[in-house]
Amino acid sequence: MAQSTGGQGQVTDYAPSTNTECPDLSKTSLIRVFTPQNQSIHPQEAEYIKSRNDTVLPDAWNTWLGDGARLSYNLTAFQNHFPAVGLAIPGGGLRAALYGAGTLSALDARNDSSKAAGTGGLLQVASYMSGLSGGSWVTGSLYFNNWPTIQDLVYGDGQDRDGWLLDLPFVTPDGDNLFSELNQYFFGSILWSVEAKAYKGIDTSLTDPWARMISYHFLNQTTRKDFFTNDTAHGAGQLWSKIPDIPAYQQHQTPFPIIVANSRPVGSNITTALDAKPIVYEITPLELASYDPDLSAGMNLTYAGTHLSNGKPENGSACVTGFDQAGFIMGTSASLFNQILDFAHNKISQLSKSDSDGLLYVLSRELSAVRSRADDVANWPNPFNGLKPETFEDSDKTWLELLDGSSNQENVPYGPLFVRSRALDVIVTLEGSADDPINGWPNGSSLIFTAKRQSTLLRPSHQQFPPIPQTPEAFIEAGVNARPTFFGCDPTMNPPEYPLVIYLPNSPPISGADPVTNTPTFKLSYTPKHMTLFLDQVHSNTISGFTPNANTADPNWGICLQCATLDRARYKLNPVVSRSAICSQCFQQYCYDPQHPTNKVELPNRKLTFVDPDPQGLTRLEGFLGQNKFKLIGGLAGFVAFLGIMIAGLLWWKKRKDKQTQYQRVQSFHGDSTAPWKSYSDHIHHESYELPNHRGSRISSS
Repeated sequence: MAQSTGGQGQVTDYAPSTNTECPDLSKTSLIRVFTPQNQSIHPQEAEYIKSRNDTVLPDAWNTWLGDGARLSYNLTAFQNHFPAVGLAIPGGGLRAALYGAGTLSALDARNDSSKAAGTGGLLQVASYMSGLSGGSWVTGSLYFNNWPTIQDLVYGDGQDRDGWLLDLPFVTPDGDNLFSELNQYFFGSILWSVEAKAYKGIDTSLTDPWARMISYHFLNQTTRKDFFTNDTAHGAGQLWSKIPDIPAYQQHQTPFPIIVANSRPVGSNITTALDAKPIVYEITPLELASYDPDLSAGMNLTYAGTHLSNGKPENGSACVTGFDQAGFIMGTSASLFNQILDFAHNKISQLSKSDSDGLLYVLSRELSAVRSRADDVANWPNPFNGLKPETFEDSDKTWLELLDGSSNQENVPYGPLFVRSRALDVIVTLEGSADDPINGWPNGSSLIFTAKRQSTLLRPSHQQFPPIPQTPEAFIEAGVNARPTFFGCDPTMNPPEYPLVIYLPNSPPISGADPVTNTPTFKLSYTPKHMTLFLDQVHSNTISGFTPNANTADPNWGICLQCATLDRARYKLNPVVSRSAICSQCFQQYCYDPQHPTNKVELPNRKLTFVDPDPQGLTRLEGFLGQNKFKLIGGLAGFVAFLGIMIAGLLWWKKRKDKQTQYQRVQSFHGDSTAPWKSYSDHIHHESYELPNHRGSRISSS
């Protein structure tokens, strides 16, 4: 087993520690149980929020808003009454991660252009940050890199960070050839980590190699130079429960992070989208919890790998630690494999050939080497076994099957931010969803599903959603999916009956330029040029607002964003302070009024169709043909089109047959009584991979 250099750990650090002494359960409990009526947040979360409110947020608000004169308020009156703000970063793979990063940069006071626009500073006043799927990747990356600027996080800082390295594909970083030497080094390292976890007697799944792939890009131990070596742990051993040890967190410089995952009822084997009923979980540095009324309980995250029954370890005083690997948390929130491996609906075809081939290859090798449980979900020991059997549908199960946080069609991680005991006043949505199946823009679907779930299943436990358009078509018709919008501007009660939602959607450039940000969710690599243009386009849109019936930035947008973020503070004063004239003007432009909705015609000359800014291979050829189509002879063009359709059809047919063969080959491991994983006991012996030399440190001769 290769030792790493420089104290960087080793890839086998992905394995949890078993038979660890449990805490004294006569003095403490691993489980918190509550009800919607006596709901409370974790005491250490409450302590963190209070300390940040007392020591950091007053200066952050004053720095962002000054004395309030630009907003026509006397900010002195608002001291000790500032709103509680949360940020929600949705899912959508690398598109969502990049959109979240670009938007956060535009809200960060450390960015000069953002600060000049008046938008930079909102990030600094936020108390919470929730992430889901791709949104969890940027969230985790920020914390485990000690809260750097987005510039340093994504591109590297020229010192110990190389950035996200998104030009190296997630699944096949050395290109399409699965059996190239470097890809085999990569697969060997990934599977070595997973094997180490399995040797501890803990069941694995495809989420585990996926988690390791995510770690190479978003955690802090991988550079371009060592990407294909085992000279570092590549994020293995970094634990979500250790976020409180990160310096920026200890200094209360960061919001409190929450990651969202859905659950598939154990035994259901659902391979389609979930309905609203299954439990939604949240993962914080402190606990795995759900505030859904049917569960309302939390488990100490440090010991989350421990099998419990009625709150007690099944193995006496022996607990498991190290299960909460940071990569596994992010992988859990992005575990969509129950749908991707649903061959009946050919979902895997949404991935590129190299990505789908690579995932199936890794899964087949994993299944042939280690014991696995449900391959298409993230397997978590069920700490809530025996709790609330009258309402909790997995109460009698020993495992939880966790999934991508958008599996119930709530792609925005709103749930934790609407929990009543968190009492948030303002929720800022960094909306990077791709709901529109044609052009890949948001259409409000997630907000509609969340509003419905909260008004039916979560009414006792969560704040209600403010008024929004009731259908995706209404969202699009009102244009609120394509410009910044404030929802819930005028509550009828005090305290307000819902938070104010600031909605910042991924949308076409206001200038009318070609869009480069509406990319597919399953696009798992970006060229440096595309990534830069993507971030620049998002940043520009976010600091610009919009001007009705024009293609220019709103010079007052920074003020309007400040007005919206501060507005709920007015309701905390006695008597309530009237909304200022400038803020009233802002709300007239940016608020959604269900009685008088706006119209998309106010957003002229917006281009909806994605244009690849850095075409590669066949895409580049398509661009050439498009630019020169009028120079081609009509008959030849028709023949080329016909031939292209024939070839595409044949390739599609062959690809489908290949996928079916590969998928059935993977499934055959489960039916094979001689498969190696079938014979593994709780004390698994070590076996070598087909390429054992790829486990060790690969150090170049240079």
